[in-house]
Amino acid sequence: MGNEMYKRHMNSYRSHISQADEPQLSREPPRPIVFVPHDRSKSDPQQVHVSLAGKDYMRVTYITEDKNVESVVEYGKQPGKYDGKATGESTSYKYFFYSSGKIHHVKIGPLQPNTIYYYRCGFNGLEFSFKTPPSTFPVDFAIVGDLGQTEWTAATLSQIKSQDYDVFLLPGDLSYADTNQPLWDSFGRLVEPLASQRPWMVTEGNHEIEFFPIIEQTTFKSYNARWLMPHTESLSDSNLYYSFDVAGVHTVMLGSYTDFDSNSDQYQWLQADLAKVDRKTTPWVVVLLHAPWYNTNEAHEGEGESMRESMESLLFSARVDVVFSGHVHSYERFKRVYNNKADPCGPIYITIGDGGNREGLALSFKKPPSPLSVFREASFGHGRLKVMDGQRAHWSWHRNNDSNSILADEVWLDSLSTSSSCWPSSRSNDEL
Repeated sequence: MGNEMYKRHMNSYRSHISQADEPQLSREPPRPIVFVPHDRSKSDPQQVHVSLAGKDYMRVTYITEDKNVESVVEYGKQPGKYDGKATGESTSYKYFFYSSGKIHHVKIGPLQPNTIYYYRCGFNGLEFSFKTPPSTFPVDFAIVGDLGQTEWTAATLSQIKSQDYDVFLLPGDLSYADTNQPLWDSFGRLVEPLASQRPWMVTEGNHEIEFFPIIEQTTFKSYNARWLMPHTESLSDSNLYYSFDVAGVHTVMLGSYTDFDSNSDQYQWLQADLAKVDRKTTPWVVVLLHAPWYNTNEAHEGEGESMRESMESLLFSARVDVVFSGHVHSYERFKRVYNNKADPCGPIYITIGDGGNREGLALSFKKPPSPLSVFREASFGHGRLKVMDGQRAHWSWHRNNDSNSILADEVWLDSLSTSSSCWPSSRSNDEL
């Protein structure tokens, strides 16, 4: 996205900030950026985060200023006792006058489910630990979009950490570095306390594009170097879209800012990926993307429409249960929808772009409310999807009131895999 286009986009966005629907709620303004400095030695790993990397494997990512540090992770089930060791790969990049540190990606495993592992990166620095997700229900996802690195972000992360979860899902807009590369490093240090302990699975937003005319025309350079996701493991040719399984949940991460028409690689990959899901063993299918397909906020109105027109039928045919998106800085939950109409066999659409970004909240919802929209509110917060078993899951949205987290919206979901009316009569339940 070019600078002028970006400015027009932001000016348009700011023009939508107006009076909220519910004036009785106090709407705090955006807060200053929290810049986290580097306080370790050049050889000590920093910005440590872990992600899922195929069945029974995790990827450990860390950065060192010292280019001689090895891409090695030692790990074991007891503190300081490492009976496993894996060697990975490293990369680095330049952006205008900025040169990144050495970015290490090390895939470790096989690992046991629901188990705490202790690990050390590059034979240096601190010992970290993470817990692998369970292989069976229940499984708990923390979900937040448009995170950024403000004081609101720090409050949101603190509230997420106060209650355990298995996997962190982020549907785009991570650091809000917007070409200011040191902010990527600051973001990595800010999220390390959480991202080093539980897998963080992310997809890109518009703030990851970082296109700069003449100077930098390679899009997603920083994002792809720092946040390597399991695209290869899910047979995707691009780090901008991929999928993974946790317990009985198949999660698909889509790219709103790469080609998605019916002739695109992403479309063909999505079609093949959904076709492989066995709903008998994997009863839940969840999708994340950045620009929402359904949105009654005036901010970013219609920006996800072309992607919806291209891909919505694939998700509907596969009986996807829930679609999460970000981009709009508010919270909104829809009914089950397909092709702009309520449909009991369509996904529930949820916008969760309220993590704490520096741009503030999108306060102006369209009136009157759409009959498809069940709950909408412009507040910072985060969500929880607790999948109890193959049939039931509990969704909750927690408003961020700075010092505490308030449950503001919740609903029980039934998996569409259990709905006989949503599958063609020619298809028996044994085939689900």
